[in-house]
Amino acid sequence: MHAADFVQWFRQAAPYIHAFRGRTFVIALGGEVVRDGRFVTLTHDINLLTSLGVRLVVVHGARPQIEARMAERGLEVRYHHGLRVTDGDTLECVIQASGQVRVEIESLLSIGLANSPMANADIRVSAGNFITAQPMGVRDGIDLLYTGEVRKVDTVAINHRLEDNELVLLSTLGHSPTGEVFNLPLEDVATSAAIALKADKLLFLFGHDGVLDAQGELQTELTALAAEQLLAGHPETNEDIRLYLPCAIRAVRRGVNRAHLISHHVDGGLLMELFTHDGIGTMISREPLETLRQADIDDVGGMLALIEPLEDQGVLVKRGRELIEREIGRYSVLEHDGKIIGCVAIHPFTEARMAELACLVIDPDYRDEDRGAELLRHVEQQARSLGMNQLFALTTRTSHWFVERGFAQASVDELPMEKKRLYNYQRRSKVFIKTLKR
Repeated sequence: MHAADFVQWFRQAAPYIHAFRGRTFVIALGGEVVRDGRFVTLTHDINLLTSLGVRLVVVHGARPQIEARMAERGLEVRYHHGLRVTDGDTLECVIQASGQVRVEIESLLSIGLANSPMANADIRVSAGNFITAQPMGVRDGIDLLYTGEVRKVDTVAINHRLEDNELVLLSTLGHSPTGEVFNLPLEDVATSAAIALKADKLLFLFGHDGVLDAQGELQTELTALAAEQLLAGHPETNEDIRLYLPCAIRAVRRGVNRAHLISHHVDGGLLMELFTHDGIGTMISREPLETLRQADIDDVGGMLALIEPLEDQGVLVKRGRELIEREIGRYSVLEHDGKIIGCVAIHPFTEARMAELACLVIDPDYRDEDRGAELLRHVEQQARSLGMNQLFALTTRTSHWFVERGFAQASVDELPMEKKRLYNYQRRSKVFIKTLKR
C-alpha cells in the first residue's frame, strides 16, 4: 500500500474508531480456526480492537478437536439435524477438547513479543461458568442426551469483567443448576450472549465469503426481512448459511445492532469488515441501513465534508457553514449506517410557482446505485407538495445528467425574477427546467 493510500484509509476509518470505542462485540469462531493456525493472525486483530477500546467477548467452538478425540477412542459421531448427540463418552471428549482449545487461545492472546503486532499487548482473558444450560431433550424421537441449549447468560459477571478491561472467553460448555455439564451449539452461545449483553455487533467467522444471492453475488448488506426471504426462496443455500443466518436474524430482531457473517479464510477479514465502507462479508441489520431524511444542525459537519471538495473544484457555489446552518430546514440528507453520504436542497419561489434544486451531492464511494436520482425524486415530491409547477437547476458540469432525467435547457430569462437578479454571469451556469407532473 502506498503511503497516500494508507493515510486515506486511516482517515476513512476514523468514524468507525470513534463509534466502536466502549461498544461490546461478540465474536464467534469454530475450532478449525485454532486447529489450522489462523487464530495466530486473528490475535493481532483482536489486540488492535482491544487497544481501540472495544469490549470483546469471544466464543469458540471445538468441533474438529472433539471429533479427533472421538476418533482416537473409536467413538461413533452422531448428528441429528446438525446437532451432536452427546452421550457420556462423547461429553468427556467435548470437555477435553474445549479445555484444549481454551488453553491454546489464552496462550496466543498472552503473546507480547517485541517487533510484532502483539508488542506491548496486555490482553487479560477471563473465562468461567457464565452460561447456564438446560438439556435439549428429545427431538423427533431422538434423545440428544448431554446436548443442551442456553438457559441464561450471566451478564452481570461478564460486564464486570469487560468493565475491568478483560476479554471474556466463552466455550460451548454450559452448566445446569443441578451440576450437570452440557454441550451447546456455538451459534446458540454466541447469539444468546450478544442478545443478553445488548451487544453492538455479533460477528460469525465461518468458512464462506458471506451470503450469496441466486446469481452467486455476494450480498454485503441485508435487512432481517430480506435475509428471511432469501432463506425461504433458496432452500439450496449451503449448510453453514442456513445455520448462521437465522441466528444473525434472531440477534438483530432481539436488539443487537448489527450481525456479520465473515470468512475466516481472509487474513485481516475482521478488520476489513469493520473499518471499510463495503466490508468483505455480509452485514445483517434490523432496518435498512440507508435513510433519506430532513437535515438537522448536527448534520452540517458531514454535509460540509461532501460539499467543500466540490466547491474547491468550482462545481458548486461556495456556501459556508453559517449559510447552511441558517437554511438547514431546506436540506435533506441521505444517511448510510450513521454516515452522511448525500445531500440536496430545495429553494421555493412561491410567486413563480417554481423551486430550485440545489447542492445535490453524493459521496464518491456511493455513486454506483444512482442515489442522485433518489434525491431528485425526493425534491420533486417536496416541490409538488408546496404547489410548485416547475423545478429548475443551475449547473456547470452535469448537463447530461439533468437532460437524462427530464430537464430541458432554458434561458436565464425563464428563471424567477428573484433568482435572475442573483444569477452570476461570470460563472455562466446552464439553466435546466423540468415541468412537474401531478
